[in-house]
Amino acid sequence: MKKIAFFDTKPYDKQSFDEVSKGFDFEITYFKARLNEHTVELTDGYDAVCAFVNDELNKPVLKHLKEHGIELIALRCAGYNNVDLSESYNNIHVVRVPSYSPYAVAEHAMALVSSLNRKTHRAFFRTRDGNFSIDGLMGFDLHGKTAGVIGTGKIGQCLISILKGYGMRVLANDHYPNKAYAEATGIEYTDLETLYRESDVISLHCPLTPETRYMINDEAIGKMKKGVLLINTGRGELIDTRAMIRGLKKGIIGGAGLDVYEEEAEYFFEDFSNSAIGDDILARLMTFPNVLITSHQGFFTREALRNIAETTLQNIDDFFEGRALQNEICYRCEKNCVKPGKIRCF
Repeated sequence: MKKIAFFDTKPYDKQSFDEVSKGFDFEITYFKARLNEHTVELTDGYDAVCAFVNDELNKPVLKHLKEHGIELIALRCAGYNNVDLSESYNNIHVVRVPSYSPYAVAEHAMALVSSLNRKTHRAFFRTRDGNFSIDGLMGFDLHGKTAGVIGTGKIGQCLISILKGYGMRVLANDHYPNKAYAEATGIEYTDLETLYRESDVISLHCPLTPETRYMINDEAIGKMKKGVLLINTGRGELIDTRAMIRGLKKGIIGGAGLDVYEEEAEYFFEDFSNSAIGDDILARLMTFPNVLITSHQGFFTREALRNIAETTLQNIDDFFEGRALQNEICYRCEKNCVKPGKIRCF
């Protein structure tokens, strides 16, 4: 029986993995602590590690994991920017969950758009206080407006379907445009400058890479249509937060819906309701009435959690049974791409 050390555990993690693990021969130990240089010693005696987005898989941690005999890191998420791939190469295999429920994230992105536009989050608190005034709550018809979607993978395509259902024109940008998909759906692939200039709503669904880090910066914001709604359910570092604040203050960004934040690791998924927010930038964002922040909950549906558990445990089982790994990160490809069905690209 293989032993798995499971880090950054929340009650919903344990519930979903316990339900699915009945079909596998694993012994799972759940640790509430995040995996980092201070907690890596807990992995001694285990065969694999299950990690999440805020676990630190840097060079010192990976070195310790290798010394402890850990052969596999099973990420229960799609992103892997928290893993030092150069250090794990030739030492430890890393698998992930590339797709768990694109509908979950896309629907959450649309919820942010709708709430920001019609200001339902503000209306809720007004009526709770007995204030039924609608001054300041005016939105605009999404029908007939233009939405820009950056990244047209599974999540981006799910959102596009929703946006088309609203009667919106969709502009898309992707490093690898899918022309057949564009023809079938009636969307337009275009350059970022055109997308910024013409979009009333912009939603980010691209991976975080050196090329996309801080892609939303002062220059990009300066090209955007005044009053644009900016949505990020991807990765926090896609946006230069200081630049976004400047855009909000100038009125270029009419509203920001953020399910991720570039310095979220200390705060997201935790309860700070009885504490002060020490992050001055996050605290500043929370003062804007047209900024809606959720705590990285885009993935958080029953269906997604079950899919995450099933794929993660299947990844682990495939590795220890010697099967081909469908979801292993390919270290040596350009831009650390992932090639399904290949153990290595060389």
